[in-house]
Amino acid sequence: MKRNRNAKIIATLGPASSTPEEIESLFIAGADVFRLNFSHGTHADHKARLDAIRELEKKVQRPIAVLADLQGPKLRVGDFEIGKVRIENGNLFRLDMDPALGTDKRAPLLHPEVFAALNVGSELLIDDGKVRLRVERHGADFAETRVLVGGEVSNHKGVNVPDVVLPISPLTEKDLADLEFAVEMGADWIALSFVQRPSDVAEARRLVSAHVGSRVRILSKLEKPSAIDHLIDIIDLSDAVMVARGDLGVECPSEMVPILQKRIVRACRLAGKPVVVATQMLDSMVHSPTPTRAEASDVATAVYDGADAVMLSAETASGDFPKEAVTMMDRIIGQVEKDEHYRVITDASRLEPEHTTRDAISAAARQVAHTLGAAAIVTFTSSGSTTLRAARERPEQPILSVTSDVEVARQMALVWGAHSIMAKDVRSFTEMVQKAVHFAQSEGFATIGDKVIITAGVPFGFSGTTNVLRVAEIEDPNAPHGPYRHVSNE
Repeated sequence: MKRNRNAKIIATLGPASSTPEEIESLFIAGADVFRLNFSHGTHADHKARLDAIRELEKKVQRPIAVLADLQGPKLRVGDFEIGKVRIENGNLFRLDMDPALGTDKRAPLLHPEVFAALNVGSELLIDDGKVRLRVERHGADFAETRVLVGGEVSNHKGVNVPDVVLPISPLTEKDLADLEFAVEMGADWIALSFVQRPSDVAEARRLVSAHVGSRVRILSKLEKPSAIDHLIDIIDLSDAVMVARGDLGVECPSEMVPILQKRIVRACRLAGKPVVVATQMLDSMVHSPTPTRAEASDVATAVYDGADAVMLSAETASGDFPKEAVTMMDRIIGQVEKDEHYRVITDASRLEPEHTTRDAISAAARQVAHTLGAAAIVTFTSSGSTTLRAARERPEQPILSVTSDVEVARQMALVWGAHSIMAKDVRSFTEMVQKAVHFAQSEGFATIGDKVIITAGVPFGFSGTTNVLRVAEIEDPNAPHGPYRHVSNE
């Protein structure tokens, strides 16, 4: 199941893709990571899907990552007398804590934390921004607003407050239960919704760390403007980041979303953290077997920008053509990465290595691989650190990420260019080179006469110690000196 591309594909599972057969078809079509959306479905549903993924792993002998996506707080208006109302531009409209049924003059909003954070002039968006209100007067339990953009409002429509930081945790009681369950069942990544500030990520980290032995990684979803204000700190505290363009596009002007996408991807590249671009990437394929040209271009742009992964949501969870959507995304990525301009753009956007031994080795590995025309870069890693630094360099060659830790192997399935391989820890330089050569050949990346670049940390088995670079040339196994020979030892 060798992938002939670098950017990864995340496929969301749901009613259209829940059986073992459907999950396998998505993997074969190109899915590298499966997302379990905890906004929908029961714990039993998610456990059954995870079990099917783990059985598929055994069948295909390839680590597969599972991303558990927490719902986060959902701010919603209450019910209306007739189910829905229409409010007109320029009219006054009141939101308050009174649970009485709403009218075209007022509606219940049973979220005191919203009223506590409002200022005169703050805007409230209803139904993904279709209705826009501006606060003229407010108190602890109400807000009198002026309707800037009117329209229809119905029961339980979502409310967004883009220009204030709400005094709430990103983890509701439901999220806490879901987080506990996701960690216990063995998810590899936790996606944290409604991140507003660095302390939100720190809170999630503390809860995950409370599980003895758990090393699940945290992916922060950037969907609030306040998160952009703390972008660098949030990236530093996270293991990965998602550009959640749906909510971000509601709370920010639409014309800013492409700019923010590039800014976030660039910042993650600089930090060496995986970054995912998500939401409506092939949205028309929910009901159509082919995407629009604009959607194909959207996916391509994320790949040109250097995203580690692109994500499918409703396209695979509830759409009519889940397998076709993954196949199309795989084809788009493949075509982009074959384009000569892709490498020009990638090389031009390469970042200076940090002043550390591991970055110096990783940068040198990319340069040596390019100069020698090597077939692959093989990283031996215990924590994933060596692989992540190699991926930060965006080399031309595939990265074979060799680890003895199944959790790390699965987590690296999200990382650009990384091809995860499970193997026992190496104990010597000779064994390291032997395994590197063996895996490069057995996985279909190299053949006799090819060179492979090897990076690792000494002493072996300790994380964050990348300090070795070696070059080996694959030779005939019947040669007097064996199946490989050292070209250099650094």
